[in-house]
Amino acid sequence: MPSVPLPNYVPITATFRGGHPENVHHGSVAVVSAGGQLLASVGDVETPLFTRSSLKPFQAMPLIAHAGDRYRLDDADVALLCASHSGEPMHVERVAALLHKIGASESALACGTHVPFFFGATGTSPEPDARYSALHHNCSGKHTGMLLLARALDANAVDYLDLHHPVQQQIAASVSHFSSVPVPQLVSGIDGCSAPNYALPLRALAHAFARLTQEVPDAVYGHAPLRIARAMSRHPELVSGQRRNDLTLMTAGRGDWVSKVGADGVQVLASFSRGIGIAAKVSDGLLAPLMVAMVSVLEQLGWLDDASREALASLTPPPFKNAAGREVGEMRAVLSLRAV
Repeated sequence: MPSVPLPNYVPITATFRGGHPENVHHGSVAVVSAGGQLLASVGDVETPLFTRSSLKPFQAMPLIAHAGDRYRLDDADVALLCASHSGEPMHVERVAALLHKIGASESALACGTHVPFFFGATGTSPEPDARYSALHHNCSGKHTGMLLLARALDANAVDYLDLHHPVQQQIAASVSHFSSVPVPQLVSGIDGCSAPNYALPLRALAHAFARLTQEVPDAVYGHAPLRIARAMSRHPELVSGQRRNDLTLMTAGRGDWVSKVGADGVQVLASFSRGIGIAAKVSDGLLAPLMVAMVSVLEQLGWLDDASREALASLTPPPFKNAAGREVGEMRAVLSLRAV
């Protein structure tokens, strides 16, 4: 088997004990304009990495561009199609309503089942006898969008996750268009929900998100990019859930930011007013150091004011305490953006 080059990640976040570094979290960051210019970076922004759920706006793109009006999708629907939701009632009920549009039930969803993210995010526990369906899966909105697209294409929905299915071919074209990576060069893998996923250079992922913020209609997808981004920004509670990072980030942006997390340490955010996208990756896949790094990036770019800093405070872990209640350490960002 040929060897694949590993990314050249650099330290972006570290924990400190007694003022001395203890655990170092490596990663990379890319800041890119809608025109494709790399404005600033940290680490390796060229080696492809799996985008995971940060890809969802581009997986929803063909549906919104070509069949959104046919299904009479409103902004809340569009936001949910791009969600990694928490399985709260507002999420589950909307997924079920969208499936109803094509006469489908939860049995059509091939994403599997897990305990809703709501419990981990809020520090609560499900009832001992609670049972959950595919509707509660954080990716059920994305999968529902794929089923809607299959119906719009008059394609068989049974194998909608097959890489060569018309739905997935349309998605690959969307990913290629916005990332500027030719379809034959897209690195593919299977996501946690069994859907195809693509690895992109961090630079390309940031560029793709920056392109979502443009007022000028896209040559291929028209007004769909901006519609998707605005819907997500207007309904962050549907994209995410209580005490989750995307809800926190978009709330802090007060309508100017659209963001999307991806499993295993990916976070992307773009500003409508600036036309700039930020993509970050932490190599160990841990959310806390990723968020600490992301807040630092926003600070270094000058995007934060007192109100947004306060709104983002929950993303920074408090000082570490031992069993006796003594403060023994902290986590903080160690990255410095390098302007290009």
